[in-house]
Amino acid sequence: MKKLSLAAMIAVAALSFQACNNAPKDSKEAADSVNAVKDTTTNGSTGIAVDEKDAKFATDAANAGMTEVAAGKVAAEKATNAQVKEFAAMMVTDHTKVNEELMEIAKKKNITLPTAPDADHQKMLTDLSAKTGKDFDKAYVDAMVDGHKKVESMLEDASKNCKDADLMAFATKTLPAVKMHLAKIEAIQKSMK
Repeated sequence: MKKLSLAAMIAVAALSFQACNNAPKDSKEAADSVNAVKDTTTNGSTGIAVDEKDAKFATDAANAGMTEVAAGKVAAEKATNAQVKEFAAMMVTDHTKVNEELMEIAKKKNITLPTAPDADHQKMLTDLSAKTGKDFDKAYVDAMVDGHKKVESMLEDASKNCKDADLMAFATKTLPAVKMHLAKIEAIQKSMK
């Protein structure tokens, strides 16, 4: 009997260990996993009102938006360049508003959004926070240029390809502001060279 219970405990431990290895690594991955198993044919507490690609767009947009706000808050404290500080403040204000709009859509559509930036963006924020002075300013500006180029591309795609009308309208409405942010941060980047 002791051998049987020991074998059962080992089996449970092995399954638990394996389950941990398959667990999502961050909040975005967890949200994508939750959305992927929701029934797309019904809406409500168990269903989701959009297809998997539209849900993935929503989690990607939320991830990017949260990252912009978090990086903007860091830059508001650490930036030495006045233009960079001003841009950072704009990121916090603009992306907080956009994040709230996306959360409202997600709530209506029963889309689970991440609660924090993904692991890659967390690493970027940690690396950024470790820098000071002009090194910080350059790293922040470079990250904002790169991030806004990716978000611009994502929004352009969603504004044409989302099946959900609300998410398509969100992407279409948000795209001009992201293009304006990109132009502004590229001008700041150019002035710093």
